[in-house]
Amino acid sequence: MWHVYILKCNDGSYYTGCTGDIEERLKRHKSGSVSYTSPRLPIELVSYISFTSKYKAYDFEKYLKSGSGKAFANKRLI
Repeated sequence: MWHVYILKCNDGSYYTGCTGDIEERLKRHKSGSVSYTSPRLPIELVSYISFTSKYKAYDFEKYLKSGSGKAFANKRLI
């Protein structure tokens, strides 16, 4: 399974990512190993969506980072 996830950072910003192992990825975020989130700890998992296809997951992540995707995420996922 592939997962697209949204994190809320301590400064109020949001981080969107994609991974094949969400538990391990969250551990990396929480330990400060990810450059964007390390100065913004603590983080909170807001939502995640699972896909069977890696390509669909990456396409959805790319969409969520677009203007209309951010509007969709703010209305439906956050």
